[in-house]
Amino acid sequence: MSLFELIAMVLAIAALFGYLNVRYLKLPMTIGIMIISMIFSLLLIVLGQFLPSIEEGAAKIIGQIDFEGVLLDVMLSYLLFAGALHVDLSDLAKHKWVIALMATLGVVVSTALIGSATYFLMPLFGIETKFIYCLLFGALISPTDPVAVLGILKKANVGKSLETKIVGESLFNDGVGVVIFLALLGIANGGHDVSVAYIGEMFLVEVLGGIAFGAGIGFLAYYLLKRIDNYQVEVLITLAVVTGGYALASYWHLSGPLAMVVAGLMIGNHGRLLAMSDTTRKHLDLFWELIDEIFNALLFALIGLELIIVANQFSLNTFLLGFVMIILVLLARAIAVSIPVTILRPFRKFSEGTVKMLTWGGLRGGISIALALALPEEAGRSIFLKITYMIVIFSITAQGLTVGKLYSRISRRSRME
Repeated sequence: MSLFELIAMVLAIAALFGYLNVRYLKLPMTIGIMIISMIFSLLLIVLGQFLPSIEEGAAKIIGQIDFEGVLLDVMLSYLLFAGALHVDLSDLAKHKWVIALMATLGVVVSTALIGSATYFLMPLFGIETKFIYCLLFGALISPTDPVAVLGILKKANVGKSLETKIVGESLFNDGVGVVIFLALLGIANGGHDVSVAYIGEMFLVEVLGGIAFGAGIGFLAYYLLKRIDNYQVEVLITLAVVTGGYALASYWHLSGPLAMVVAGLMIGNHGRLLAMSDTTRKHLDLFWELIDEIFNALLFALIGLELIIVANQFSLNTFLLGFVMIILVLLARAIAVSIPVTILRPFRKFSEGTVKMLTWGGLRGGISIALALALPEEAGRSIFLKITYMIVIFSITAQGLTVGKLYSRISRRSRME
């Protein structure tokens, strides 16, 4: 199929599944589309047992979609910018130390815990692998996914303070997680020696460089927006910031995700308040809300369709390992969240159940799947991709559908006490 035909097919599928969700399931859009997409994939797999050509044809078509490239190189920049555009910078500043510690120390601790536990756990299931590959898995599964978090939390009615912590962390920790993943991948491929200096240099260049670059293009956009009053051109400027800015960040080996988050925060706060008329603000919000909804629908439809590829040779042993890893990842998340909260508890007050909510609200999504697809075959990509897929599906469905109920229960108990 041509690129245009692939795009047309995915758009049609996402639109149909979106309609079915709104008409019948009435679930949050991202979760509903993904569940229907998975059911569709399972039906094709079952039909493939009787008519192999159906499953083979579907797998061939889905296999042409470069999920890693589509998400990391195209969708992610727009989704992060759209998400950051509506985050209040003053709310974020109130929780800056919690967010900073969880997005850095938390990701490092989680990567080390999951990687180490995986290394000792996998031989129990008859799988031998190198420690560096287990650390790579820890790095790709540790960051919470801002796309999943933003798409689900806004429907969960959690408290503003808690929502800011979870959303703020998810916006920044994926950039840190990608840097750690790339550093470990370079070491695993033999291109770099294991050294603090190498990882530190990558962190400085990619993370701090990405933040500085995002601030720079955000300020440039603010300067341009302030000097005109034409909503068509102003929307076009924001579109150019995301598309051109992400491309430049990638070319200069800076963190594109972090650059988009910072640029979105600047334009969404200072730009909206000081550089836009009410008409521009209205059209800008509508435009980016639509971009956000469309790309979310496409992404979660693709996650469900990937089941056709991932389900190949899914053994009972793999299922059991996947379920154990779901528990392991949640435990590592709880520990990684507890450390920053414990460090900061003497200096600030945390509400009842903060660790529970941060643990259960830390959703994994498409970014983890995309990074798993980036693993080399010799690093155990097949097995790690299946485990990652199981964790992501559990996270989006089980955690995503119950995070609001957990918050309500904790709030009621807190009021009773």
